Order: sequence, then C-alpha cells, then structure tokens
Amino acid sequence: MTAEFGLAALWLAAALAALQLFAGALALTRKGEALGGAVRPAAVVQGLLALASFIALVIVFVQTDLSVKLVHNNSHSAKPMLYKLAGAWGNHEGSMLLWVTVMGLAGSIVALVERRLPEKTMLATLAGQAFVSLGFYAFLLFSSNPFTRMAPAPEGRGLNPLLQDPGLAFHPPTLYIGYVGLSIAFSFAIGALITREVSPAFARAMRPWVLGAWIFLTLGIVAGSYWAYYELGWGGWWFWDPVENASLMPWLAATALLHSCSVLAARNALRAWTVMLGVVAFSMSMVGTFLVRSGILTSVHAFAVDPERGSFILALLGIYIGGALTLFGLRASTVTEGERFAVVSRESALVFNNVMLSCTLGIVLVGTLYPLLAEALGQQVSIGPPYFNPFTAIFVVPMLLVMAVGPLLRWRRDEFGRVRKGLILPALAGLLVLGLAISWKPAHVLPVIGLALAPAIGIASLLPLRGRKLRQVKLPLWGMVFAHFGVALSLFGMASDSAFTSEKLVAVNVGEKVAVGPWQIGLKSIDPVAGPNWTALEAVMEARYHGGDAITLHPQSRSFWSPPQQTSESALVTRWNGQLYAVLGDESEDGRWQLRLWWKPFVPMIWFGGILIAFGGFLALLGRVASDLRRIVARNKISYRRQRQGR
Repeated sequence: MTAEFGLAALWLAAALAALQLFAGALALTRKGEALGGAVRPAAVVQGLLALASFIALVIVFVQTDLSVKLVHNNSHSAKPMLYKLAGAWGNHEGSMLLWVTVMGLAGSIVALVERRLPEKTMLATLAGQAFVSLGFYAFLLFSSNPFTRMAPAPEGRGLNPLLQDPGLAFHPPTLYIGYVGLSIAFSFAIGALITREVSPAFARAMRPWVLGAWIFLTLGIVAGSYWAYYELGWGGWWFWDPVENASLMPWLAATALLHSCSVLAARNALRAWTVMLGVVAFSMSMVGTFLVRSGILTSVHAFAVDPERGSFILALLGIYIGGALTLFGLRASTVTEGERFAVVSRESALVFNNVMLSCTLGIVLVGTLYPLLAEALGQQVSIGPPYFNPFTAIFVVPMLLVMAVGPLLRWRRDEFGRVRKGLILPALAGLLVLGLAISWKPAHVLPVIGLALAPAIGIASLLPLRGRKLRQVKLPLWGMVFAHFGVALSLFGMASDSAFTSEKLVAVNVGEKVAVGPWQIGLKSIDPVAGPNWTALEAVMEARYHGGDAITLHPQSRSFWSPPQQTSESALVTRWNGQLYAVLGDESEDGRWQLRLWWKPFVPMIWFGGILIAFGGFLALLGRVASDLRRIVARNKISYRRQRQGR
C-alpha cells in the first residue's frame, strides 16, 4: 500500500498545483480577487503532499519492495542501506520526484514566510511556481510514474556500481536543490514581469533563493568533480563533459544573477537585466535537465540516459523558456532601468563581470550543443578542452582581473586613482610569480596565467578588510572575502595541476618499485577481497615521499555482480603540497600488473577553494537573512505601536 499511497499523494499534489495556478491567475483580475486567499494554503499543502510521496518512494526502496518496477530496476536485497536510500533518487523517475518535492517544499516556504512583496506580485509568483511544478507533475504521472507495479521478481537488478559511492549518493540532491532554488528565482521574475513590480524589495525577496541555489550548485559541482576524479580512475577533475557542463551553465548564470541582485537591492539599478538573468538561470537548469535526462548525448555519466522521455522534457523546456522570453519581450520596455552610475564604480565592475560570465556561459552552451546539432545533420564532431579552455579563458581572465578591483570601488562613482595604491601589492605578487613561471619554460600559456593570477586575486580578496575592525565586519562582506579567496585557491590548484603533474603508466611484477615525481612506490602483493555486493583484486603498495616513512595504499579493481560491471577504486595519499594517485589495472600475459600513477601538486586546492566559495555564500546568506529578520521585527514593532496609539 505504500506505493499506492505515494501515487495518490502525487496526484493530490498535482491537483493542488492546478488550484494554486488558476486561483493565483484569477486573483490578479478584478473579479477573482476573492480567490487570492486560497493560493498560499494550496502551496503549503502541495509541498507537504509532494514530500509524503517522496517519503513513500524512499520506504519502498528501504523495504526492497521488488513489486515496484523502479525498485526492481535500481535496487537489490544485498545492497548496503546507504545505496538503497540513494537508489530512490539515483534514477530517472526518483530524481524527477525529488525535483518536484524540493520545488514543492520551496514553494511552501515562500508562501509561509515571504511578506515583503506586494500581494499581487506574490500571487503572480506563486502562480508561476505552480505552473512550473504542474509540468513536472504531468511528466511524472503520465510519462515517468515512479510507483508502477509489476509482478514480484525474485531479485532486483541493483544500482549502477558507479553510483554506489558516498559522494554520488549525496551529489544529485545537492544539485537538485540548486536547480530548484533557481526555479523559485524564475517564478519571482515571472511574477515581477506580470505586475511590473521590479524593485529593490523584489531583489531582496529573490536574493536568498539565488544565494541558496548558488551555494548548493557550488557544492554539487565540487562534489561531482571530486567524485569523477577518484571514482572514474582517469586522474582528471574536469573534462568538459556535457553532463558536467549541464551543472556549470546554471552556476555561471546564477553567479551573474547573484551579483545583479545585489546591485538592484542596494542601488535600485539593473532592473531589466536582473529579471532577464532570473529567466536565463532557470532556463540553463532546464537545458541541463534535458541534456542529462533525454539520452541525446554520450557521456561518462551514461547512467542518466532516457531517450523515450526526452521529448516531454523538451516540450517543457520550450514552454517555460519560450513563454518566459515572450513575456520578457512584451514587458521589458515597461521596466525602467533604475538609477544610473558612473563608468568607474562598483556597479560598472559588476556589470562587466556579469557580461563576462554571460559570454563564458555562451561559449560553454555552444560547445555543449554544437556536437548534438552536428550529429542531427549527419556529422560526428567532438569538442573538448582544446575548444573550451582557450575560449573561456578569453572572458574569464578579464573577469578575474576586474573581480580583484571591483570590491575596492565605491558605489555610483569613484576614481581609479583612489584604489591604485592598494593594488600595488597584489600586482607585484602576480608579476613575481609570472616571472618565475616564465623562467620555468612551461609547455602551455594558460597554467602560467593561472599561477600569476592566483596570488594576485588571493591578496586582493583580503583588501576590503583593510582598515576595518574585524569584529564589526558584516557577514555579507566576510562572505565576499571568503568566496573570492576561494576562487584564488581553486585557480591555483587548477594551474598547478596543469603545469606540474607527473604521470607514469607502467607494468610491474610484485616486489618491483617505480618512481613518479618525488615518490618511490613498491608493489607488495595482489590480494582478493570481498564487499557486501562485490569482489575485488586489491593491490598492496608501499609509497615513500623522498625516501621517508612508508605509507600503504590499497587500490582495487572491483567486480559487481548485479548489475555485472567492473570498476577501478583509486587510492589517494594527500599531503599539504599535493596528492599521490594510484590505480590498479589488469594483469598482462607475462604476469605483470598495470599501474597508473600520478603526482599532482596542490590539486586538493581545487576542491578546498570550491568549499570556501560555498562557505562564503553561506556567510552572505546568513547575514542577509539575519538582516531581513531584524527588519521584519522592527516593522512589526512599529505596527504594534501604531495599533496601540490608534493610528
């Protein structure tokens, strides 16, 4: 009965989304104003019903109810409990149900707490959110029902072994929360366009959702990058894979939207641009969902394909993006641009970086979609790092330079001479590293540029704190400092990995030693081991850094039996200055074992910097929410006093 309960809850949630949409739309008219009171309760109950449906799906996975087709296809009685749970969202139907659940809960929170916008704008926003949700409910109920029953089977097929990893168990929910946060920003943009109420209050209401989405997208991308790095056994952290790009594109748009929101909230400028970015950010989420779930592309993440239902997602994508852009085209001329600012000002720096981010987004979008279009025309085209790296660098490098200067500028109008002295130290640090890097005679230009920019940005990111009492610095400023410093750390890790990595592919006998970078590694033995749903050959390796103490590594070659698949489990040794990476390959005919070994200087900085970026966003969110709460409390006090005074 659990599956039937989940399906019933899903139908009821869809019905309430329809009620929320029509009541909200009619409430905007003079004759339907009375229906406005039903919109917020409908949004709250809809979210709770979606949550009940998702909990029902988790329960049938925990119980390994093999009469549910989705459980049979994606689970197995021998799986560890963590991966039984992850199986609920590690597939097409479950991930879509997770999407609508997070969207429903987010809509509930908006309906319960958001009181800053004019009521008409709020009703239009909730109606827009219901419109988006309704499409996904229809997709689930008519095309991807997660509760479909089948004749009970003796055993399930299991979960893709690549997904049976703690990192990937939490990676999809993190990304989905980010995607859904952008859907709320999209609904706010639609609501503001319908009522023409694009104001600082609108930006302040939308900003926490954009910040939250941006934080989770950042964490999702960092987790996905690290998972691919250690789980796929290829030693890389980013390959411009279409599925990787699917999460990067909304992140780029969200980053631009976040900064644009700040300008609108603080200075009442960039009104139309902010609304446009709200539409674009969610559009990129939809494009990413289409790429991952439609099955139209070949990827290392090929577990996500579903070609039969791609047309449904494509239709949703056309309706949402086409409808929103049409509405923007009709209403953009009625949205004034707001306050003006000088060329040299913080607003101008933010606008410049927004343009650079948008251009980078365009480069990634074209590089991701062009092979698909070429294939549709009968041509096979492969686009990878030789395209993405130089073309994105054209826009990212100027953006990073301006990012170092922008926070030092004043709002509205400033003089560059005022901040020139403060930039001397970061410029000298960058030039010093640049000289050292050039004297080292590297093979590529981009790592040199990255190595020079990283210390310059790192120092510049701390300059906004200069001359301030640190205890009095507000959380949003701390957030900006941490986020920008995280960018510098990640850039340093990327450039170091590209410039200094040592790699060795060898075949050795047990007892032999091999050197990679400063490491001496000896193969001690190959042993069979077994896990809950796999067996493996495990290498025991002894590694010494510059002849120091021995460290033992255990890379494995695993064989899963349901579904049958072989995976490589890499072994990592992390030091302050880099990571040793070892992968066990196959046994050759002469009895030697293939080993792939890398020494990757400072590569952990990539992910540590990413975590700092997300932490900076968290501090900014905390500061904004605290500020909003103080404002609400103050407003309530004033209202209470006026009531007591009879005014």
